[in-house]
Amino acid sequence: MADYTFRPLSRADRTMFCDWLAQPHIAGWWEDGVTEWALIDRDWDLPCLAMRIVETGGTPFAFVQDYPAHHWPMPQYDDLPATARALDTFLGDPAYLGLGHASGYLRARAQHLRGSCPVVAVDPDPANTRAIAAYRRAGFTAHRKTPSEDGDPVQVMLYH
Repeated sequence: MADYTFRPLSRADRTMFCDWLAQPHIAGWWEDGVTEWALIDRDWDLPCLAMRIVETGGTPFAFVQDYPAHHWPMPQYDDLPATARALDTFLGDPAYLGLGHASGYLRARAQHLRGSCPVVAVDPDPANTRAIAAYRRAGFTAHRKTPSEDGDPVQVMLYH
């Protein structure tokens, strides 16, 4: 298994982040780079939100963020413990697709978070079979399908 580091996202990462979001394998699952970066700018100083660039061998290839599952009104997480963390992520560099890196860094990040919380949750679109498979390989299990805060269905998965 590769070694993964999770360094804080910096403003210098904007071009790389936006380029990643323009990749075909991300289309439809995330908004465009301008929209997503505006959300990052809005939330930059929230102490509860950890935004990270994932690297292996010193090369950045993915983005991951985690936050208290109950910080924003997200009904898909209503039944989780008060100290649960939620995670959002994408593997940006297409050169890293299909090599096991997604499940590797997801497992590493979830294990780290489990040191301070009882459960880590993710909520992929049920149609995003590639993401769901990566979460399963990382050790997440299906919890329930339910509407999200915008009414779209999500597959809540948990790492205990």
